[in-house]
Amino acid sequence: MQSLPQVRRLEAVSFRSFPSTSTHYDGTWAIRLTAGHPAKRLNSVNPLDPSDHAYIDARIELAKRKFESFGRELIFRQSPLAPPELEDILDDRGWLRFDESIVMMLDLSSVDLSVHRDHVPMKDIGYWADSFLQLSSEKKSSKPGLVEVIQSIQPTCGLFVKNEGDNHVAAVRCVHDNDLVGIFDLVTGNSHQRQGHASSLMGSALKWAKQSGSKHAWLQVVAENTAAFELYKSFGFEELYRYSYRKAPV
Repeated sequence: MQSLPQVRRLEAVSFRSFPSTSTHYDGTWAIRLTAGHPAKRLNSVNPLDPSDHAYIDARIELAKRKFESFGRELIFRQSPLAPPELEDILDDRGWLRFDESIVMMLDLSSVDLSVHRDHVPMKDIGYWADSFLQLSSEKKSSKPGLVEVIQSIQPTCGLFVKNEGDNHVAAVRCVHDNDLVGIFDLVTGNSHQRQGHASSLMGSALKWAKQSGSKHAWLQVVAENTAAFELYKSFGFEELYRYSYRKAPV
């Protein structure tokens, strides 16, 4: 059984770490939309109370109209906070479940980070975005939206890039929020994978977070990404809960 208060706290921290440009609440359903960036976490309905299941049909239709006004496909993000009744309705209607993700947490007092070098986060968001986009599979055209999202983050954001000579080899983004630090967008270039770059940059980022006052680190990883999952386990991260996305059948 998951601790629902803990889930609620991490969901709230997640929203602050990856803020949408528009958030409308229908009861406790957070309808998040972002015209400038296509990420699912920024463009999805996020139910936040298992007991909030009144008038589901009408609320689905209302959410659909809001998504259509943004030119977006209606997507639900179903965490343990989603009402079982909503899950049943989506199942009955054949809504597809995809991109299951695992939320993991690490007690930073339990890991020795002294072996990792100090790495000062950069201030140049544009440079970090260029590095990240070069290393990842995301389209270069998403840079303006990505920069806008990062600029709107209220908690302290740590941006890290590892270079070898003139080449970017790895990048990661951290958000330090009170005693928590979220780890996002850890990526290694295709020609530099399995060489320890992600692990070393991750260690340096966690060291910075711990020195900044973070007590626990948390992250989200797609369940099918076994390489990343094993990397996080090697640091001591443990699974807390899972969520997945739902969309209507074609």
